[in-house]
Amino acid sequence: MRFTKMQGLGNDYLYIYADSVPENAADLSIRLSDRHFGPGADGLIFIGPSDKADFRMRIFNADGSEAKMCGNGIRCVGKYVWDKGLTDRTDLVIETGAGPRRLHLHPEGGTVASVTAEMGKALVEPRAEGAFFVNVGNPHLVLFVDDAETAPLLTEGPALSGSVPGGVNVEFVQVLGPNRLRMRVWERGSGVTLACGTGACAAAAAAVSRGSCEAGTPVEVRLDGGSLRITVDHAGALRMEGPAVTVYEGEIEL
Repeated sequence: MRFTKMQGLGNDYLYIYADSVPENAADLSIRLSDRHFGPGADGLIFIGPSDKADFRMRIFNADGSEAKMCGNGIRCVGKYVWDKGLTDRTDLVIETGAGPRRLHLHPEGGTVASVTAEMGKALVEPRAEGAFFVNVGNPHLVLFVDDAETAPLLTEGPALSGSVPGGVNVEFVQVLGPNRLRMRVWERGSGVTLACGTGACAAAAAAVSRGSCEAGTPVEVRLDGGSLRITVDHAGALRMEGPAVTVYEGEIEL
């Protein structure tokens, strides 16, 4: 099986183009995501044709569970199909488990360097003080903290994630200044990752809701792997801009 390893801010997946997703996709994701006995990744993303959009994507986490949406992953999907000549268009619609998402590709020097993604609307629900439940196609628990660097990521992350039926992504967010956030994340199905695109969207939406950031103005969300620019408009619609990088092409015997 041939694959392409790609990453967005260090959130890495193995990308496979196929007309259909294999029945053993969950087992494949567990095996190939292993960083000691496989290529290593946060999961697998299958790309294929769609009768509803330009392409479709399905995401399997490192533990084999399927996710509806991945912000860093969808940017890399746009780069994959353009760089490999599967399309010559720079405006695309991708079918996802969370619904269609529109991409705007930004080529530089013959390859796509960055992608802007229209991420749909955020549904923000305040919980306890400093906590928000946010749905951006997948569920997030956003916790505002004084210092993201010392947040209990490895202990509270999995505990909070497992406290919600089906699991939830957990973000620890620090307000650095006007429209600037620092975020660290525990992703359900993958654990600690260097970045989470939907998590950055959730963090920005929660920050706008609590008055820490302004609607309609780009918010810089700084993650362990780099920064994303998230804009939350006055109706709650999200736009995410960030890089997409190819790491290497590979082939593995199954």
